Amino acid sequence: MKNKMSFLQQEGETHPSRCPDNSAFKQQKLPAWKPQLTPATVLSSFFLTGAFCLAVGVCLILSTNSVREIQIDYSDKCSDCSKLRENSSNWHKECHCSVNFTLKEDILGDVFMYYGLQNFYQNHRRYVISRSDAQLLGRNVNIQKSYCAPFTTYHNGTPMAPCGAIANSMFNDTIDLFYNLNSSAIQVPVLKTGNSWWTDKNVKFRNPKSYNLSSAFAGTARPPYWHKPVYLLDEEDERNNGYVNEDLIIWMRVSAFATFRNLYRRVKRIRQFADGLPAGNYTFRIFYNFPVSKFKGRKHVILSTVAWSGGSNPFLGIAYVVSGTAATLTGFVITAIHLKLRKKKTYFQK
Repeated sequence: MKNKMSFLQQEGETHPSRCPDNSAFKQQKLPAWKPQLTPATVLSSFFLTGAFCLAVGVCLILSTNSVREIQIDYSDKCSDCSKLRENSSNWHKECHCSVNFTLKEDILGDVFMYYGLQNFYQNHRRYVISRSDAQLLGRNVNIQKSYCAPFTTYHNGTPMAPCGAIANSMFNDTIDLFYNLNSSAIQVPVLKTGNSWWTDKNVKFRNPKSYNLSSAFAGTARPPYWHKPVYLLDEEDERNNGYVNEDLIIWMRVSAFATFRNLYRRVKRIRQFADGLPAGNYTFRIFYNFPVSKFKGRKHVILSTVAWSGGSNPFLGIAYVVSGTAATLTGFVITAIHLKLRKKKTYFQK
């Protein structure tokens, strides 16, 4: 017996024990909060959650209903231009169309102009990755090693700027809004800048460093479907050109759904538009460039205001109302079950 004990002691000296230390942390003896789920606490949590979600949902829905919005589909009204654009050899021919509409009431406050596309799938994996973020940061990179293929270079080896399928398919219709007053058409002033996210404009997109943009993009060419090179996207504002052009920045933020809208312009609140858009007759004059009939798409332009909760999308408010209703109904069901079981327990105890 002594020999066996001495052998075990020798084994313990050569092989340290794997038992954890006798501490409160390693022995899992630290103090912990163990909530006691009583009927009162469970039911109160369900009812309070339901009341909170219902209150928030109702406020969001009321806020959404206060948004004024008008949507004009111009796919059919510009069908002649659409047929012209289906033939790629007509890319140099200009085509204009007009859409008239009437505002019965004033749209007060800040008015935003959006363009909308339907049945345009931007969520395809090869489309989403078809870009070069390093190039959009103004760096000198080899785009042949990027995911931009097949929109990387032309047959003569000239690189595209910007490269990729996303940039190549950029929405390029020009939409102007006119206010028809006393047989005269007054163009509504709009703002092209200040529409993108601050992080996109100041962090994710940069122009190559040079004394001017034309030299910065020397040796590159526009994407095949573009009418202008990237450094001439906005000929009226030099600061809104190149990779920091806000129309390009907004388009490069792809949508998760086939039907989406992107912010295009903001109405400048000056002169008779200082309070918004007055009631009356208006005309959209559209310089048509973006064909959609090949993929059975639709195009529309939207005029909308915004509220503290955002635009006219009621989804978030409905989701809160549904969640609050479900929590409240669950609380009533649990209450009924609890009262029923308590009556049975009292009966058997008697």
